[in-house]
Amino acid sequence: MLVIVVENAPPRLRGRLAVWLLEIRAGVYVGTYGRKVREMIWQQVCAYIDSGNAVMAWAAPNDAGFEFDTCGANRRCPVDLDGFRLVEFGPEAALPLLPGPLNSPNRNRR
Repeated sequence: MLVIVVENAPPRLRGRLAVWLLEIRAGVYVGTYGRKVREMIWQQVCAYIDSGNAVMAWAAPNDAGFEFDTCGANRRCPVDLDGFRLVEFGPEAALPLLPGPLNSPNRNRR
């Protein structure tokens, strides 16, 4: 099983992914391919992601039962902890602020 999730992906990349995979939700693509095709698809994702970001997960014969990789700017970064891949969260300040009430200075106060 292969799953690719993209955020802020350009239409060109979304079209390329739709050729190979089924889009089951907006930006969520699934399929079943071997290593060579998976790597070819991932090369295209990394080449065309522009300012967006993507994560790919696939079934693997390890303790977790899957592997994953990321590309593009994102708060979540994969890290290796004694041979086990986990996700580390970067600082919130690294993300761009969006206009609106969610980014107001009083949003965490009650």
